[in-house]
Amino acid sequence: MEKLPFILLVDDEPATNFTNERLLHQLGVAEEVLSVDDSGEALLLLSRDPPLEPTLLLLDVNMPGLDGIEFVEAFQRLPPTQQAATRIVLLTGGMASQDLARLNELPISGLIIKPLTREKIDELLQLHFQRYLPPA
Repeated sequence: MEKLPFILLVDDEPATNFTNERLLHQLGVAEEVLSVDDSGEALLLLSRDPPLEPTLLLLDVNMPGLDGIEFVEAFQRLPPTQQAATRIVLLTGGMASQDLARLNELPISGLIIKPLTREKIDELLQLHFQRYLPPA
């Protein structure tokens, strides 16, 4: 399978980032995986010069400070070419119905219920990148 160039993980739980990063490395999904536990820090990385341009951004919805939905709203203010280079998939353990309704208005590529698994990653790769994990 052709690897994605770069995945950015954003989750306020370091253990979740560690587990997800380890799974992505084990599956050989990306050339580079970076995790941060603060959405504000992630936004700064995407806004710097030169900006980080992840191919895939896996973003926790429920975070202190700037939550996932607010992050995506701020992401929409980045240059259009940068936005086009990144697919955002939200990760959640559960959401309120009003938050689910807001998702329809956001330029995201999907929503995955935690935890990430091999099957969920394979489905994500097939759906958005036309790539398939090799059989286990």
